Amino acid sequence: MDVARKPTQFGDMRGWIDALRKAGELAEVNAEIDWNVELGTALRLAQGPGTGPAVLFNNIKDYNGPNARCSKIFGGGLGSYRRVAMMLGCDIDTHPRELVKLGRTILSDRLPPVTVKTGPVKENILLGDDINLFDFPVPQWNRVDGGRYIISYAGCVTRHPETGVMNVGIYRGMVSAKNMIPMLIWRAQHIGNHFTAYQQAGVKEMPIAFVIGWEPVMGFCAGQPVPAGICEYDVMGAMRGAPVELVQCETVDLQVPASAEIVIEGMISTDPKDFQMEGPFAEFTGYVAGDCSPKPTARVTAITHRNDPILRGSIEGSLPGSFSENAICSSIMRSATAWNVLDRAGVPGVVDVFGPPVHAGINLNVSIKQIYRNQAKQAANALWGSSAAHVRYKHVTVVDDDIDIHDYAAVDWAIAYRVNAGEGDIFIMPNTFGAGLDPSTRRRDRNAALFGTGKWNRLLIDATMNLDYDPDPDLGGARFPPTVWPAKDDEAAVRARWDELGFKKPD
Repeated sequence: MDVARKPTQFGDMRGWIDALRKAGELAEVNAEIDWNVELGTALRLAQGPGTGPAVLFNNIKDYNGPNARCSKIFGGGLGSYRRVAMMLGCDIDTHPRELVKLGRTILSDRLPPVTVKTGPVKENILLGDDINLFDFPVPQWNRVDGGRYIISYAGCVTRHPETGVMNVGIYRGMVSAKNMIPMLIWRAQHIGNHFTAYQQAGVKEMPIAFVIGWEPVMGFCAGQPVPAGICEYDVMGAMRGAPVELVQCETVDLQVPASAEIVIEGMISTDPKDFQMEGPFAEFTGYVAGDCSPKPTARVTAITHRNDPILRGSIEGSLPGSFSENAICSSIMRSATAWNVLDRAGVPGVVDVFGPPVHAGINLNVSIKQIYRNQAKQAANALWGSSAAHVRYKHVTVVDDDIDIHDYAAVDWAIAYRVNAGEGDIFIMPNTFGAGLDPSTRRRDRNAALFGTGKWNRLLIDATMNLDYDPDPDLGGARFPPTVWPAKDDEAAVRARWDELGFKKPD
């Protein structure tokens, strides 16, 4: 049965904030808070394991005076499954399992954007000496960061120089001067593909526009594996059920949402001599990552913004007890993408796929209805051979269809009693491409500038019942003994007397 959804347009980020407020999903902080470490710390503590609210900070130190250009920061908008369900137009209590199923097709529809003459984002246009990134309350999110990161959840818009197709992605960018933003760019990413194409064509600068604050579909789509050559604006339109209204940038040949809060336009030099120092940063792994080193740098050519703009940001890095927005969204979409990869590869009997949010889908659990031996190895090889595995699916655990992969205890139980390391249930795929930010990778193997990506040794844990085992006549031909769970009739008989026996009803 398909998940019921009603495509929803919130109009802009303010409409999204209003919807969260009405749903009881928003916390507003009116006490003064320092942009320097304190705000980021508060947001990390508030988000919890996908249970915390979205947060609107209304009183930021040094930016709460009457002449402040920007005085508010919004974060955590997609930091829970409830809010992701709201964005998708589903019931707020939709289970992650159903969101993953929906995610399998949510990126496949297209509705092209439309161009309009102007919009609220053009209410203020800053050029030349009026450009000053420090006029915005850019947080020092973490004490360990190399600086203040203005690009943490912005839609970064670039255009391929040959195809002309725009890409909107999520990347990180630090303020190094009032008009300079050095960025972390990997060649394996879509922005890296664009950047490399400009370099190889001998073009000195690549245009870029950073869209800070719009409807939640922007951050959601920009952070997911939309295929190369497909513009994320087309996907956003289909998801929200209405075309994205775009306006032309002032100084670069790119288009941005007309009702965005803030747009920063710029040019990135393709000459390494113009790179500036960037990093480190508290990354998605939950570790500090990306050494301080010269990176491609955007020279800001214009800033446009709404009156009283709200800066959109995100605290990155998932840890036990504190899941980031990226991790929540990735657990849905990276799981959905993996399921589609398995289907395209012809792996039969897939029942469920899920990468828990605590590690943003680095580990992946797959439940299958096993019909032949070594089916788990087929699944793992299909995943690892796909482009979707670039920075995900490092460790794959495959279980039988009687295991609920959304229940950690169930998966752990299957690993404990269905895995025999000496019988081929543990399989290592060495020296594959992987995430250069993973601290378990040797430092020499993380050099993205030299290798283009990191290096992983991937692992399959086959926690299915081993079909190589001989059927046991004492077990009626089964390979494994039955579990000790009561028979259905026995369970039903006791549950019928539950109140009489004096037990409390389960929550």
